[in-house]
Amino acid sequence: MNTFYRYRYFCACLICLVAVTGEAKEITLQHKGITLNAELDIIEGKERAENIILITHGALAHRDMETLIHFRELLKKFGYSTLSINLSLGIENRHGMFDCEKKHQHRNDDAIEEIDAWVHWLKAEGTINITLLGHSRGGTQTALYVSERDSVLISSIVLLAPATAENTSAVTYIKRYKKPLAPVLNKAKQLVKAGNGHHSLGKVNLMRCRDTEITAESFVSYYAAPFRVDSPGLLRKVKKPVLVIVAGNDGIVIGLDKKVANLIDGKKFQVSVIDDADHLFRDLYVDDAVDVIHEFLSNQRF
Repeated sequence: MNTFYRYRYFCACLICLVAVTGEAKEITLQHKGITLNAELDIIEGKERAENIILITHGALAHRDMETLIHFRELLKKFGYSTLSINLSLGIENRHGMFDCEKKHQHRNDDAIEEIDAWVHWLKAEGTINITLLGHSRGGTQTALYVSERDSVLISSIVLLAPATAENTSAVTYIKRYKKPLAPVLNKAKQLVKAGNGHHSLGKVNLMRCRDTEITAESFVSYYAAPFRVDSPGLLRKVKKPVLVIVAGNDGIVIGLDKKVANLIDGKKFQVSVIDDADHLFRDLYVDDAVDVIHEFLSNQRF
């Protein structure tokens, strides 16, 4: 989309968004002794969301990242209700970015349980059709959920720049932190094997947090099982229609288009590359991504 048309499209979106008067509200849910929260935004004229998009954010992030707010606004303009969740990451009623000063006690697979809790909540509220949408590591956790749990309510899956095993590999670890992964991971595995997974590893590195305190089982969950944090591999097990949106200028999830290329069939599994978009789809590339999502869901009879 060139600059002129991008500007016109942006202005049109602003006009449409002003016309959308339905108000979003925060929902809370009790899950395994902790309060989860999410933002529910139902399109105008509906008392409940029979059809909804459940959105999961990226690693250590939150539902109100600028990118995700923009996605929700544009999806609503196209007539989609959304439920945008905050993964707890082990923190009561968590909002905002994860504070790297806090101890990491969360595990990769916790996201599966929490997504499942929200799917069941939506079912109880009368929802009959769910599209799961996940960004970055949230996209990979969404793929993991569908590959292992799924639900008859889930009709389709949209993944935005989902993470791959490379993002938590030994090569990436040493390149990013200038320290080897093996000594930390081996220590963590030994603690978990001895039944001491809740013990701290001291100050180590995890995703965007450097020199942060983390439990052994938390570290193991992200680094010891590459097949559980690899979106291309997980998607091989998914039976529902899938759309993967690749950020063409992604500096975090690199080479995703090539890693999912052999899965493309033009029907159940589709891939769309948003040229020049970065990992967060900034600078109005969200608009391009939402156009692709709308076309995909329209063909799925959302």
